[in-house]
Amino acid sequence: MTSIISIDNLDAHYDDRQVLFDVNLQVNPGEIMVIMGGSGSGKSTLLKHLLALKKPTQGKIQIDGHDIGSISSKELKELRKKMGVAFQGGALLSSLTVGDNVRLPLEHNTNLDTQTIDIMVRLKLELMNLAGFENLMPAELSGGMLKRAGLARAVIMDPRILCFDEPSAGLDPVTSVELDELILKLREAMNMTMIIVTHELESAFKIADRIMVLFDGKVAMVGTPDEIRNSDDKRIQNLINRKSRDEEVDGDAYLKRLVTGD
Repeated sequence: MTSIISIDNLDAHYDDRQVLFDVNLQVNPGEIMVIMGGSGSGKSTLLKHLLALKKPTQGKIQIDGHDIGSISSKELKELRKKMGVAFQGGALLSSLTVGDNVRLPLEHNTNLDTQTIDIMVRLKLELMNLAGFENLMPAELSGGMLKRAGLARAVIMDPRILCFDEPSAGLDPVTSVELDELILKLREAMNMTMIIVTHELESAFKIADRIMVLFDGKVAMVGTPDEIRNSDDKRIQNLINRKSRDEEVDGDAYLKRLVTGD
C-alpha cells in the first residue's frame, strides 16, 4: 500500500535548539495515527511540519505524493484544500455564527452557490449532532459543542487528511468519550486519514490504528495499541502507567552539574 504521508529522516530546530531528531513515519490511507508523548516531546512541532507551517532543517515530508518542502506556494495551497485541521479550542471566530464559521472554507476556496453551501453546512452540522445550532454564536456553546463545531468546519471541504491537536483537551470524561466515538464515525463515513496529537491515553488506545511515541524529539516506537501496551521500553511503560520519568540521581554528579553546568 502506498503511504499517503511519508516522513523521512526529519530534523527540526527552533533557532539553535534541535527539537526533532531523525523522525521517520509512514501513514497509510484511511489510517488513524496517534502521536503521543510527554510535554516537550515534539508532538506539536511534528504537526506543524506536517501542515507546512515550519520547514524541516533536514529530511523530507511527502503528503499525497507531494514533497511539501519543495512545491510551489500555489501547489501547497491546493494541497491544503485536501487537509482539515481541528484545533484544540475549536478556534471559531467569535463574531460569526456557528453556521458562518463552518461555511468559511467553502466561501473562500470554491465557487459554489449559496444554496449548495447552506446544504453542505447543514449536513456537516448534523453529522456533528449540531443540527439547529447554526445561528448560535460561539459564546453560546459548551466546550464539547465548540469542539464539534470546529470539527464541522475542518471537514466541510471533505478533506483526505484530517489533523487534530489535542481533541479531548479540557473536556469532561463523558464528552471526551462522545468525541472519540464521533472521530471513529467520521473515519467510517468519510474514509479520511487522521493524524491525532494527544496526551489522553484512554482516547489514544481507543481510536488509534497505530501510535507513534515520541520522547525528547526522538521516535521511541511506532506500533498498534497492543504493541505499545506490551512494549518493554521503560519510558513507554512509565508514560502509559503515569509514572514519573525521574531517575535516581547520583549526588556527586548532581552537585558537579550545578557547579560547572556540565
